[in-house]
Amino acid sequence: MSKTSIKKYVAEAIGTCVLVLVGCGTAMLTGCVGAGYLTTAFAFGLVIVGMAYCIGNISGCHINPAVSLAVWLNKGLSNQDFIGYIAAQCAGSLVGTALLRAIFALGDITDNSAPKGEDWGMGANGIGSLDDNILAGLLVEVILTFIFVMVILGVTSKKANHGSFGGLIIGLSLTMVHILGIGLTGTSVNPARSLWPAVFAMGDAIKYVWIFILAPFAGAALAAFTYKWLESDEK
Repeated sequence: MSKTSIKKYVAEAIGTCVLVLVGCGTAMLTGCVGAGYLTTAFAFGLVIVGMAYCIGNISGCHINPAVSLAVWLNKGLSNQDFIGYIAAQCAGSLVGTALLRAIFALGDITDNSAPKGEDWGMGANGIGSLDDNILAGLLVEVILTFIFVMVILGVTSKKANHGSFGGLIIGLSLTMVHILGIGLTGTSVNPARSLWPAVFAMGDAIKYVWIFILAPFAGAALAAFTYKWLESDEK
């Protein structure tokens, strides 16, 4: 493994850690109620903006296994880097979640994202707002991930030449899907972001976490194939 690859993986771990720490942390503080709804949406989006201009030139700032899958399917990642990116992203999510748990526990701060009767929510995703309908949850996450990844592929396309505005556009697109998705599933579109918060929260969060792993991967794959066809030169 080259030093360049290691730096990429470390960058992805740092970026994903920040995403979970700031995004899920904001959800825990605000409970996504009232102004907290938009605040949480912007927290996730602004992390992408900041990290894009921080580690984008090192790793591409995927900080999301679904994004890495789409890039890999379109031949933008080697097999080794695809595996390395996902491992790093999951490690970063673990560190971010553990830091949040420590901060809230040591500071005796109430986790306002916790379901009624439970102590911890960790900003985890769920389908309670969808009457626990698994199909609805899968559909929401596939659609939101498809939209988000399509934007990423379009913005980062060498044919498009969007230049230095890419990070801002991608961050705003994540905010956009959160504005719709928070009230439905809490918005995942990112398996790494969902995995460890669910493990730490337990309860229904861990029961349904597979939805927020499977659906983003499916939505990303659909976006990868769709965008490849749209951008192809075939008439």
